[in-house]
Amino acid sequence: MIFEQKEIQLQPYKRGYHSITNFVLDKFPEIKKIEKGFFKVFIKHTSASLTINEDADPSVRVDFESHFNKMIPENAPYYIHTYEGSDDMPAHLKASVLGCSIEIPITNGRLNLGTWQGIYLCEHRNYGGARKLVLSAFGV
Repeated sequence: MIFEQKEIQLQPYKRGYHSITNFVLDKFPEIKKIEKGFFKVFIKHTSASLTINEDADPSVRVDFESHFNKMIPENAPYYIHTYEGSDDMPAHLKASVLGCSIEIPITNGRLNLGTWQGIYLCEHRNYGGARKLVLSAFGV
């Protein structure tokens, strides 16, 4: 059994949905050691999230931002947690809906993603800053 793990830091991204697949793979060449296994990515923040979706057409990521902003609006009158601005509570809600981790099979030293799939960083704050990810790969 092989187990590799490291923590990386992403550059600050503007609010929105960003493809980070290639960046993550560049920072984690150890994945090539694993013939069959799993790759997990965990984000250490409560106002950003991770998801997997279409990575071919950037308009998908724009539509994600538009839809989530309608579904979870800013300045709802019932929000109590507003100390850090109008994007704060909606960011926490969006992060909980999408989640803080993803898992992808590894096959022959590569992520076994579908043809159009990629990893998104979902930045829900206007000024979220640098985000930390924990990358873990295990298998044989």
